[in-house]
Amino acid sequence: MTRPLYPSDTQIAYTITDEDVAKIKAAIDTEELTDLALTLGNIPSQSRYEAESAAFVFDWLQTNGFKSRQCGATPERPNIIGEYGGTGVGKNLLFTAHLDTESPSDDPHINQHRFSPETLSNPEWKQCWLEDGKLHGFPLYNDRGPMSCFLIAAKALKKAGFDLAGKLYLTACPGEIGPEPMEQWEGVDYLGKDIGANYLFHHGGVIADYAIAAEGCDWGVTWQGCGYVLYRIQIFGEGVFTPILDAPKEVHKHPNPIYKLGPVIDALHQWSQRYEQENGYETAGGISNPKVQIDAIKAGSPMSFGAGTDVCSVYIDVGLTPQQTAAQSYHELKDVMSGLDIAGFEIEPMVVRNGYEANPTDVSPLVKSLCEATTAVNGSPVELAHPAYSSMWRDHNVFNMQRVPAITTGMPRFAATPEDLAKSALIYALTALSVCGKQ
Repeated sequence: MTRPLYPSDTQIAYTITDEDVAKIKAAIDTEELTDLALTLGNIPSQSRYEAESAAFVFDWLQTNGFKSRQCGATPERPNIIGEYGGTGVGKNLLFTAHLDTESPSDDPHINQHRFSPETLSNPEWKQCWLEDGKLHGFPLYNDRGPMSCFLIAAKALKKAGFDLAGKLYLTACPGEIGPEPMEQWEGVDYLGKDIGANYLFHHGGVIADYAIAAEGCDWGVTWQGCGYVLYRIQIFGEGVFTPILDAPKEVHKHPNPIYKLGPVIDALHQWSQRYEQENGYETAGGISNPKVQIDAIKAGSPMSFGAGTDVCSVYIDVGLTPQQTAAQSYHELKDVMSGLDIAGFEIEPMVVRNGYEANPTDVSPLVKSLCEATTAVNGSPVELAHPAYSSMWRDHNVFNMQRVPAITTGMPRFAATPEDLAKSALIYALTALSVCGKQ
């Protein structure tokens, strides 16, 4: 039996009618929405270079008659905030989506050592297009397609004459994907999540009762998400000048710590299997599976070859469910490394972000509003999102961290159709009407 997503006695501000659905649906122009998504998606906006797309959203809000402003930790990476409604007494709802998109680095050297030529040549990194009725392009998938949906949802509410009692915030944020300050890449120029929705919450002049992170969820919903900790595990040894090196027959006896990578990686992999199996977290809001992967390895320098290295670093990414802290994995990794035949090691958490979840009672009015809106549009209520969506970081974590009940939900993640965009916009508009209420 499927577990209900909210208690049967959950109260909402406003129950949408068939007339409401018809009016708002008629106000959504699918062609306009598709053009907006493609235009936004084709503005280059990798992390640290969101200024052009931010300016576009700001201008769009002003052109369409929404009160709008900018708020940023740096002028080059602003958060954009639009407002609608708030003329009566009602709950405030905040939509957020991120401006940055997954992309290779702007440093060719980094790309050379991370991506194959085939991967780098994929046009979907920076281009978005409509082909055979399907939308393509990573920027559109993540996250300017869903962003376009809530922008058009707000425009449709306005066009259809629905004045909201509560306030509707429309926000576009930098830095959700990354990067993170790391080693020589330090300072504000490399900030990611800290200057996006988190900065917006504290300095953007927003007061939300509820929040929705608009992202592709294949029509599902979740109100929990994982965090992560990135550890740098340094393995110590001794670099020996190659001409005087007497290389041992046994690999594990080699003084160069690079030669220890085999047993180290094997031990970390075996630990990661146990960690993932033992720490799965399931609630009414979803299933979070804390995954683990080695992301990078760094050792020595090819510019000063000929003497090996004293240090080899392994960077391992460890997921954190809403119930976990980094201390657990730190101590477990320390036990794993202590059992290996190595000269020495050091474990440092380079990045730590906890996972979060909404209080199920507090979030239930938002979930019920979404369910009723989805039923009105798709003919069936929303279901829990795939565990992948509740096992990653999305910016609903920011609001749940601050005790603002938040969910993430949206259209199909990949290869959506223009009709999917229109349905998503209608669902967002109806959810906003239900949460904020009519004035």
